[in-house]
Amino acid sequence: MKSVKTRELKDDAILNVKINKTFYLMSKAALFNSFTGLHNPDVKADEFVKSIVSKEYKDMDDAERTFYTLTLLVGEIEKQATETKSFIEKEMSEEELAKALTKSATNSNED
Repeated sequence: MKSVKTRELKDDAILNVKINKTFYLMSKAALFNSFTGLHNPDVKADEFVKSIVSKEYKDMDDAERTFYTLTLLVGEIEKQATETKSFIEKEMSEEELAKALTKSATNSNED
């Protein structure tokens, strides 16, 4: 059997990754798409999120793991953006937000 080399981070590795607005919007769009693919409209959004994050990662299915991972990624981006005062606050409806996320993901893929 032939072996191949792989790489993984060390257990104690902590990385600071630079994120631009395009990547942030792409990440939010991916999270939104993951959410809409998993979320049952009969369950409140916050209850749905709590039901996933209360599970052990090993007990999640692939779709739930994707949602959880993207939630952590976007959460860390937003935490750092808040700490560095990198946000501009805007108000928009849920429909406008969904449209903006879809548009930003589509436009980012065309770049």
